[in-house]
Amino acid sequence: MQKDSFSRQAKAKLDLDIRHRINAGRCAIKKEVHFFERHFSEVSSDWKRDHSRVTFADIAISDNISADLKKDFPSDDFCSEEMHESESIVHLKKDFGWVLDPIDGTNNFALGFPLCAISLALLYRGTPIYGFVYDYSMKSLYEGGEGFGLRINEKISTPLENTMQEQFIIGMQFPLGKSTLKKFAPLLEQYKVRSIGSSTLLGALVAKGYLWGAIDTRCKVWDFAASFALCKASNRESYFLGENPFPLSEFHPKLPKYPYFCGEKGFCELVQALAG
Repeated sequence: MQKDSFSRQAKAKLDLDIRHRINAGRCAIKKEVHFFERHFSEVSSDWKRDHSRVTFADIAISDNISADLKKDFPSDDFCSEEMHESESIVHLKKDFGWVLDPIDGTNNFALGFPLCAISLALLYRGTPIYGFVYDYSMKSLYEGGEGFGLRINEKISTPLENTMQEQFIIGMQFPLGKSTLKKFAPLLEQYKVRSIGSSTLLGALVAKGYLWGAIDTRCKVWDFAASFALCKASNRESYFLGENPFPLSEFHPKLPKYPYFCGEKGFCELVQALAG
């Protein structure tokens, strides 16, 4: 009896700890929306060593969100795409951690193309349990995790259902290598395809049901950590074409790419069959 009581107390404390972080994550994202929108298409760009674009806004949003969360949860692990490459690897040793992509779709953001987002994931023991994605194009904040359901602008949102297979839409990021292109060519021949320049938005659109599924072979962990949780919120599946990074044990901007796919069960089964 005493052991059961202790277990209930421990679970209640964990639930409370998670909810406090969910509220804090939501507030931290919402505080940056005005800044994000004010600097959209108005900032100059620099280029990283990997030839990806970075702007002043990426760094400022990263600093602001990290500072807000560190103030409330100083013992949590914090990981951002915009940590400097000279910094040491972050070894995730705490129960809770955060993975941030301050602007996903930086090319779109800098050029004035509205498909871009802020992406933040809450991790528990290395696995995303809750995600936030602010979609600039629709001025909407997606959030959710397994057991929490999917919310858009803090309202419960039911994923769309499309039963007409000829109308299924899938998401892919390009360019694709020749072998990958050959492997997944049947998808390009049969389904309508969207490539939008934001990995995290592809996952969010899958979670909502706008897309039947998505494949991304070019993404890093900050690109999909939040949408990984969103897909679980709406009972979509996620798989990796190679190594599964979760539970995440270390973080650095030089982490490798983790090709993955997500979507409804039928889509995932089809991709698994094509992947061999």
